[in-house]
Amino acid sequence: MKPLLVWLLILTSAVAAHSQVPSFDVVRASHSPSDVRVLDRHGDVLHEVRIDHSRRRLAWAPLAEISPALVAAVIAGEDRRFRHHRGVDLRAIAAAAWNRARGGRARGASTISMQLSALLDPTLRRGAAPRSLGQKWRQMRAAWELERRWTKDQILEAYLNIVSYRGELQGVTAAAAALFGKSPHGLDDAESLTLAALLPAPNARAQGVLRRATAIGDTVGAAVSPDAVGGAVTRAFDAETVRSGPRVALAPHAALRVIRDRRTRRDEGPVPFDTRTTIDAELQRTATEILRRQLLAIGEQHVLDGAVMVADHATGEVLAYVGSSGDLSRSRHVDGARARRQAGSILKPFLYALALERRLLTAASLLEDTPLEVAVGAGLYRPRNYDEQFRGLVSVRTALAGSLNIPAVRALALVGPDAFVETLRRLGFGGVTENAGYYGPSLALGSAGVSLWELVEAYSSLVPREAAVPSDRRPCRLRMDASGECAPASVQFSPETGFLISAVLADRDARGVTFGLESPLDTRFWTAVKTGTSVDMRDNWCVGYSSRYTVGVWVGNHSGAPMRDVSGVSGAAPVWQDVMHWLHRREPSTPPVPPEGVTRAHLHFARGAEPSRTEWFHAGTEPAGLPPDLARRPKVLSPAEGSVIAIDPAIPRVAQRVAFTADDAGTALRWQLDGADLGEVAAPLLWQPTRGRHILALLDGAARPVATVRFDVRSAEN
Repeated sequence: MKPLLVWLLILTSAVAAHSQVPSFDVVRASHSPSDVRVLDRHGDVLHEVRIDHSRRRLAWAPLAEISPALVAAVIAGEDRRFRHHRGVDLRAIAAAAWNRARGGRARGASTISMQLSALLDPTLRRGAAPRSLGQKWRQMRAAWELERRWTKDQILEAYLNIVSYRGELQGVTAAAAALFGKSPHGLDDAESLTLAALLPAPNARAQGVLRRATAIGDTVGAAVSPDAVGGAVTRAFDAETVRSGPRVALAPHAALRVIRDRRTRRDEGPVPFDTRTTIDAELQRTATEILRRQLLAIGEQHVLDGAVMVADHATGEVLAYVGSSGDLSRSRHVDGARARRQAGSILKPFLYALALERRLLTAASLLEDTPLEVAVGAGLYRPRNYDEQFRGLVSVRTALAGSLNIPAVRALALVGPDAFVETLRRLGFGGVTENAGYYGPSLALGSAGVSLWELVEAYSSLVPREAAVPSDRRPCRLRMDASGECAPASVQFSPETGFLISAVLADRDARGVTFGLESPLDTRFWTAVKTGTSVDMRDNWCVGYSSRYTVGVWVGNHSGAPMRDVSGVSGAAPVWQDVMHWLHRREPSTPPVPPEGVTRAHLHFARGAEPSRTEWFHAGTEPAGLPPDLARRPKVLSPAEGSVIAIDPAIPRVAQRVAFTADDAGTALRWQLDGADLGEVAAPLLWQPTRGRHILALLDGAARPVATVRFDVRSAEN
């Protein structure tokens, strides 16, 4: 015995070199949870996300927030003289050595400080074989150094937060939550004894844990019955330590998006256990339920999926982000708010905004809603209105509010497809990647792919600025991370243009041409709204805004399958209306104040196209007399621009003719083909085709071209 005691005394005095022990603050700061709780703007839990599947570790628990019963049980079970030694318990080491010398069972002598040293330094951890004498010596030196630099409470706090309890559970917060559904401060005596009993052998059987918990209870004198301890052990072993999903799952797509964005920021450390968002949990629940109710109502029309977004357009904060219909969907993990789908008519406001911004059109300008053919490649594009009707001359107000397709195609030709493509890109539509020629005239009707996020952000830019933010601030880009700051949005249109477009989108009477005076687009307060339906009814959109909120809805199928007889008004609009009414159940939404750059004028329309009314204009664009009648400009009706005409060798040439027709707008005009005069424009002119590229023009009385088309004639064999 004497040589052993002398050796131990030498060890206690021989620590001269300091081992590399991190500070308590460094250890606590480096603690990264395996799960993240995503909170709403008020601190309520929205969603729990597992980000590390190698272990289950939750938030760091300060010692003051850990049950005193657990602290006492751990000290009693692991290191009874923890408060009295300086890192190494010489009495315990001597007792262990004496017991081994007498042939007794091996008993541990590692203190909590020594165990923590091994947890902090992988080289000190025990493997399959017992530690070597050198490892044990280094562990003791590390424990002495730890006690020299840390307080006892810091050592105990770190140990309880790092040690493993059972299976993948690491740290007291994860163990208390997974085994007992509690926070560390809520553990009772029986639960505390159970957790303390798991520490020496986390994978022990229940009976062994019960025996050890009972022994620890006797040591600390816990006033707890054997039945209570047995019940706690049973609950711990019956608990699901590995759950199939989060305990709270209100906003799965929003949570994953926020965490992904946090991880991509290079200047931030680990994602904090509690990550706050801009989402409002009550609104999130409400929007989810409204979407679910609508999808159930139209489910027999082959509709499974949907998405809803709500944003405060003054701050850019996203208040609701419903990316899926949940268990109604066959693709519930697809984020419907970020997935790009065909836009349909939902992009028309930006087309007309561009035309108004460039003073090419006013809300009173007349466009023609009549059959139209536009050459596309080797064929003809014939746009049709949703209701398959033609209304003749219509104003821009009627065309946009009523979502008429043919006037939109004519407006696209007026502003230029390239200009519209560039505008969409600057608005943030990342899916518009091709040149204008790729999309063709169908771009006016939404052939490009867009996402709900992009639409809500773009529509927010249309809100008259005075109604959304102070005049000295630009609107913000959308964001869900509460730690983010306002990133100014790219403003493409002036406040005056935003006001004019909003006035049209808010016009119930103008909408009535297509949708009737009673529809899901109507609200009890001021709103501006637009719908869209893609080809074959694969996608429904409805996006609109009030004086404070922008609400966007998509309804369809993630698979791309078409719906049956579901339009933007019958599919997405009811959701939009219900969400908007809920948002303004207590607060008003008032019409925007007209900016200084707009003016009103009373006008009469040419040929009685529409009833007389008072209209808003950019100052200086109001008509002195009748509003411009863009439809009455002379134009070639056939052949269409870019047509390719084939000569059939099986038919005699004299029997093959091409009809030249025109709308002369009541003006005396003449035909000119490749510079040669063909006579007056009267009845259709039948022309015998010749191979080659041709230019057909309409000339006015001064021999000036007022309309021109180009077309090709080829042999059928070509």
